[in-house]
Amino acid sequence: MRTIVYADGGCVPNPGPGGWGVVIEKETGRVELCGGERATTNNRMELTAAINALSHFPEGASIEMRCDSQYVIKSVTEWMRGWKARGWRTSTGPVKNVDLMQALDALAQKRDVRWTWVRGHTGEVGNERADQLATQGRREILGLAPRSAPAPSTAPAPAIAVTASAPAVAAAPSPPRTTPVAIDLGLGLEVSRAAKLAGLTPQAYVEQAIRIALDLGPEGIARARKAKAG
Repeated sequence: MRTIVYADGGCVPNPGPGGWGVVIEKETGRVELCGGERATTNNRMELTAAINALSHFPEGASIEMRCDSQYVIKSVTEWMRGWKARGWRTSTGPVKNVDLMQALDALAQKRDVRWTWVRGHTGEVGNERADQLATQGRREILGLAPRSAPAPSTAPAPAIAVTASAPAVAAAPSPPRTTPVAIDLGLGLEVSRAAKLAGLTPQAYVEQAIRIALDLGPEGIARARKAKAG
């Protein structure tokens, strides 16, 4: 029987401060891990999440790794064999993030891993929780207080290892409520381009941008703009 694992990472802005989160659904309870880096990229955090997830298991373990990053899934299942045959090079040059790719490959080779892509932000509990943990990891690296998490349901899965006090989400959430927001056409095009580079839908990209803006507050946003201009 395979252990279900969710791994997620993110970086806002990209590049910038990022975080990663892992949810491991063991029979004995849920294990949650998270961390972050002050200067990184979205793809590096996605890879780091998968690396930390696999590192938790001994060699030979049977795992189903669920990620919403097609970059991670396709790297392992489609592209990596060719990269290795060419000495970790693509048809156009060196493999990006090769240090993390090699670390991920070494871990995966010694474990029985089934790689599964899941669509992000669609209500799958483990994926949503991994996303929350990635945000928590980013906030911690920035020295920000963790967000308060919703109270657990009446029968939550026991968490046996958590990096912070936020409780695990146990019950499937109700469909998210949304509010339409009108934005300038030019800005909308910029958002679409940026979301594509980040491997996200425009809606998910805007949601992440709003979250980081709320995290930083007016003073933090002013500092970020000043740092970018400088």
